[in-house]
Amino acid sequence: MRIIPLKEGNFSTSKTKDFTLLTEENFDTIGGIKMSVQPFLIITENDYILLDAGIGWKNESGTTVASEILKKENIRPEQITKLLLSHLHKDHIEGAVKLTENGFEAAFPNAQMYIQKRELDFAMEKKGNSSFDFDILEKLIQLPNIIWMNENQGQITDEITYEVVGGHTPFMQVFWIRENDETAFYGADDLPQASYLKYHLAYKSDFDGRKAMELRLKWEKEARENNWKILLYHDLDKAIVEV
Repeated sequence: MRIIPLKEGNFSTSKTKDFTLLTEENFDTIGGIKMSVQPFLIITENDYILLDAGIGWKNESGTTVASEILKKENIRPEQITKLLLSHLHKDHIEGAVKLTENGFEAAFPNAQMYIQKRELDFAMEKKGNSSFDFDILEKLIQLPNIIWMNENQGQITDEITYEVVGGHTPFMQVFWIRENDETAFYGADDLPQASYLKYHLAYKSDFDGRKAMELRLKWEKEARENNWKILLYHDLDKAIVEV
C-alpha cells in the first residue's frame, strides 16, 4: 500500500465557508478557522483509491494543485479507479468535477464514485447552507459512474470497508483500506486533525458533536491496538499519524 497526500494547501475559512490560502505573509493576520485541505490517494495492488476530492484549488498557472502532485508522482487522473466521498461539504467534493469546453466533466473520468444516498438527501434539504456548493453538487450527481450507497456498513472490495457513522454530518461515512497487514483509516471530519485525539471535545461545528467525540475515543483505542495509519484531512502540519 502506498499513501500519497494530495495537500492543496492550508486555508482560512470564514463563517460563509469561503477559503483563503494561507501564506507566510498573512498567516498571523487573517481571521477565520485555519485548516488544510488534503485528500489522499491510496495505491493498492488492485486499485487507485481517492479519499475525498478537495476543493480543486488551482495554482498560478491555472492547474489544480492535486493534478500537479499526481503528475510529479507519474500518475494520471485517468488511473484513479475509485473515488470515495465521506460527505458532501464543498471542501470535499469540488475537486471531483472540472469545467471544460464541453461543460462540467469528471476530474477522474474512469473512477467509480461512491456517494451515500442519505447524505445527498440531507444536503438537498439544506439549500442556502454555505457548507455546500449546490451548483457543483448538482453537477456532481449528474456524472456517470456513480455508485449510490444505502447500507450502513459493508465491503466495497476485499480491501475497502466503510461505515456510516454520522457525527460531523448525519450520514457521514468513514473508510478502512487494508492490504498486507497494513491498515489506513480515514475518519474524514470526525477525525480531521491530530489535536482531536489529544483534546476530547464535542465540537459545535458538528451535527452531533458528542457522537463524533465518542467515535474518536473508540477509534483511538482500535488504532493503537491494530496499528492503524490515521489519515488527517484538515491538519495544518501532519498528513498521517499512528497512535
